Amino acid sequence: MNKRRRRTAFLAVAGLTGGLLLTSPQPASAANLIKNPGFETAGTDGMPYCWEKSGWGDNDFTFTTTSDAHSGGKAMKVELTRRVSGDRKALITETAACAPTVTPGKQYDLSLWYKSTTPDTSVTLFRHDTTAGWQYWTDLKTLDMASAWTQAGVRTPEVPAGTDLITWGVSVYGTGSVTTDDYTMEQVPDVLPPATCTGTADECANGRWDVLPTQNPVRSMHSVVLNNGKVLLIAGSGNSEEQFNAGTFTSAVYDPVNGTYKVIPTPKDMFCAGHVQLQDGRVLVMSGNKAYPLPGGHGYEGFKDSYIFDPVTETYSKTNDMNDGHWYPSATVLGNGDVLSFGGLREDSTGSVTAEYWSDAEQQWQPLWKVNQTWSYWGLYPSMILMQDGRLFYSGSHVFGNNIPGTGSAIYDYNANTVTQIPGLQNKDERDQSASVLLPPAQDQKVLTLGGGNIDSNPDANRLTDIIDLKQANPAYVAGPPLPQGTVDLGNGKVAETGNQGKMYVSAVLLPDGKVLETGGALHNRADPVFESSIYDPNTNTFDPVAADPQARGYHSSSFLLPDGRVMSTGDNPGNGTWNHNVSIYTPPYLLKGTRPTITSVIDTEWNYGDTQRITVDRPIAKAELIRPAAVTHSSDPNQRFVDLPLSVDGNDIDLNVTSNPNLAPPGWYMLFAVDAGGVPSVAKWVHLTGPAALAASAESASLFSVSSTDSATTPHIHSFADDLTGKVTGPGKKRTSQKVSPTVSGCDRHYGSINVCVPTVFPDEVKNTTAARCAWLKTNDYGRLKVNGRDDPLGLDRNKDGIACGKGDVRTS
Repeated sequence: MNKRRRRTAFLAVAGLTGGLLLTSPQPASAANLIKNPGFETAGTDGMPYCWEKSGWGDNDFTFTTTSDAHSGGKAMKVELTRRVSGDRKALITETAACAPTVTPGKQYDLSLWYKSTTPDTSVTLFRHDTTAGWQYWTDLKTLDMASAWTQAGVRTPEVPAGTDLITWGVSVYGTGSVTTDDYTMEQVPDVLPPATCTGTADECANGRWDVLPTQNPVRSMHSVVLNNGKVLLIAGSGNSEEQFNAGTFTSAVYDPVNGTYKVIPTPKDMFCAGHVQLQDGRVLVMSGNKAYPLPGGHGYEGFKDSYIFDPVTETYSKTNDMNDGHWYPSATVLGNGDVLSFGGLREDSTGSVTAEYWSDAEQQWQPLWKVNQTWSYWGLYPSMILMQDGRLFYSGSHVFGNNIPGTGSAIYDYNANTVTQIPGLQNKDERDQSASVLLPPAQDQKVLTLGGGNIDSNPDANRLTDIIDLKQANPAYVAGPPLPQGTVDLGNGKVAETGNQGKMYVSAVLLPDGKVLETGGALHNRADPVFESSIYDPNTNTFDPVAADPQARGYHSSSFLLPDGRVMSTGDNPGNGTWNHNVSIYTPPYLLKGTRPTITSVIDTEWNYGDTQRITVDRPIAKAELIRPAAVTHSSDPNQRFVDLPLSVDGNDIDLNVTSNPNLAPPGWYMLFAVDAGGVPSVAKWVHLTGPAALAASAESASLFSVSSTDSATTPHIHSFADDLTGKVTGPGKKRTSQKVSPTVSGCDRHYGSINVCVPTVFPDEVKNTTAARCAWLKTNDYGRLKVNGRDDPLGLDRNKDGIACGKGDVRTS
């Protein structure tokens, strides 16, 4: 039985006889799709005709047909007198005879009259998939407490493909009662604006890339979109031996409005640090590079230092130190504004097994004794995505080498301090520098993972994609459609990809029309750039190839959404140590379809969870959403998310219904987009989401969200998804200092060249295992003169032992 629902049994409508009905059934009106909308017609099991009891969890409840009605003689009262978990709701019965028929792609206006003694309520929808059957769809609206009859209305998102029926009702998930009456559901008339192509036919189908005239002045590999619309570009030493030795560490702030850069003094080498936006809009930057590798000695080293960047003053300030060094750490913001960080390399270049916890209330990293530890090594930049119940999903995306032991992906429960393996990820040890993204909307709890390779073994990067639905009781990855293929530059010009060739170093960017742009990448370790971009549509599970960035975007590149709806791409750092300072801007097809809608006013930019917030637009829109601004590096931004805002529409005045669950939208600054029926977005407005439900949580509580139901603030509506995991579960292991990690973890043989030059430890398969072939490949990829560091020559590049790799004598004697 579905744990979310646990309904009492009901008789099929076909089995209802005249003797069971006290009156003739209340039919749906010509416009209203709800049958028995006022509960006037009796049914079975003490419930009105076409209504059923639903809910789950540990709670005491009653369902009562009451005479305290808004109209007619009956209404429905649902009351919880004790609650530990779960909810209760009266739902339209899940049968073809009772559930309203819907059309995919259409939207519906829902309304009801209600009284409520609790703030813990939600209008909740289920949908019938013609293949998978009945399943939870989404929560739409939190109802304010009301002692007198009050009307509430909300518009559904577009009905997903494959859906033929929906059912809905009001969930009660706190102690108190909700009495409802007079439900209505009407299809929204189509208001499709005319699409007028403002570019060439190809641009209107595939978008357009423009290379900006001004280059990025720093070798940035970290990109953070700030809440003033500017972009923080962090370089540190920029993977440059000269700058590291000179102590020259840089950042820049880019202003997309006027196209200018401001170079920012940077106190430490933040090359390959972690970063995340705090809820006040400042940027927390953790660790970075303490030392580059030495041939025959240590590998990269991470320091313990941590800094905060202030967008107002455009300066860095130091925080307290982390407990450990973390070169390449993860950074995941939680629903209470705190931050969890895992992985990376310590000060001695071994792998860190220490989890780090940033308290936003205390504005500091917590001492080790306060932080739950499993003593697990999660690798480098592990993609840890916050789930709707506060657990973390490790998607399997990471950087450098093989994946973690086991199935390659897992769910980590910080409070229980357990790790559960999740099955299904394809070719888990070749997902190095893949990208993972929580698909739009965040309420759907689906994650897409795409591409990747293996820097250690250096095979051709793959085309694999995997999708997981975290709303399932026991979620598992399933294979998605393969990435489209593009062209690859193997050193002699672009040629078409063949076979199963795909790309690593891929970027994935959430777009305001609810799709995902994937772009950039390379076929091998810091070599062979791939020129391909496509747009993934979660509704159809398809990729649509679009215009490709003309610039190489491999290692140390970033792509991210700007507030105007365009996408910016920077960087590329091939193995020969060079850097691409050119910046590309992608204009998606939705910006070439004519006039954009405009948000003409936002009544309040300070938003709380469970709020209804009003905006005004200049013409009809189909949806609105919050998109968390990017903080991306190395194909990784686990905090990127698109949060749907259900609409209540009154002409050009739009009420936006904000989720009550901070896990879906962690506190902070967001870009607010309004999107018309043609998928054309407005320019974003900035809003600040915070509130009591987020601030009341603490790391020590049994649940990350323990606000009492009797508080005036709405508590999160958290569902029991992924509660029946059957994968291998592990708890805290034996306390240990670190994980041993090879000095060649970056796939570079440091016996040759300089610090920032990466001669691969394993050459691509097409390169023959001879000195001549290897040297020819290095020459084709512009490596230039390579000094041999020390006496060892593991790749056989210095056959004549003159200290110079791939000299004329080396090739002649090979």
